Amino acid sequence: MVLKKDKVKVVDEVWTEDRVKEFLEIKPAEDVEADFHMLMKAYQSMRADDFSDFIGFFLAEGRNINAKGPQGQTVLSIVSQHRNSGEFAEALKANGAE
Repeated sequence: MVLKKDKVKVVDEVWTEDRVKEFLEIKPAEDVEADFHMLMKAYQSMRADDFSDFIGFFLAEGRNINAKGPQGQTVLSIVSQHRNSGEFAEALKANGAE
């Protein structure tokens, strides 16, 4: 029996403005603040330039860039712990994240 991968790895996906904005519609689990969840999902899924664009759309909707997750951390505090996240952290800081 031959098993097939159920998911194909996507490399260099094209992130249109509409695709980036789709992350504004992501719904969180019941115990997670929506703004925190959206930012984390965008960080985990996007390249730095697309994430920076997302932050602009996110803030234009009046969302909270300093929203906290279940453990009381902001997205910036989590991102700052990751070795290769400098551009993401800078984008957050440039837009008021603390």
